[in-house]
Amino acid sequence: MINAVLVFNNNGQPRLTKFYTQLDTAVQQRLISEIFTLVSARPSSSCNFLPLPPLLAPAQSSAISDSHNDVPSLVTYRHYATLYFIVISTSTESPLALLDLIQVFVEALDRLFENVCELDLIFNFETLHAVLGEMIVGGVVIETGLDKVVQGVKAQGKVTKRPVNEGSRTGGLGPGIWAGR
Repeated sequence: MINAVLVFNNNGQPRLTKFYTQLDTAVQQRLISEIFTLVSARPSSSCNFLPLPPLLAPAQSSAISDSHNDVPSLVTYRHYATLYFIVISTSTESPLALLDLIQVFVEALDRLFENVCELDLIFNFETLHAVLGEMIVGGVVIETGLDKVVQGVKAQGKVTKRPVNEGSRTGGLGPGIWAGR
């Protein structure tokens, strides 16, 4: 089960925080801070998987069901240009499948915004949430087909077109960033 999806910029400012399990606001804030600190400090040559910070595990276990499989235990992330895409999940989720989920999420955003950048996520958060809603419902991945996700969001009418004078912005997350990985 997926417990949370987070997107941060390089300065640690959250651009998306979606929790699928009930946690106190104080625990959420602490989790966000700890996760960003851990992920941003890792060198780019490190793997994209981390265990959940032990500092947070005791606080979360009381807020979540007592079943061992429902306890968050894994942090999976990818760093694209100026953004970190992070998924917090239980041990029952495949880390490689979560990396694929992040990849499809970024590619869907790139298709919908035509070279997505951080400003698109800030000013069009409805589209960001719509894409996530097409892919994950209640912490369960329901769709990873890129074309189906994009069609579903377009069918909802959640895509906002960028003004013409902003079409040539730099700093996108587009295909150029995948070439180096």
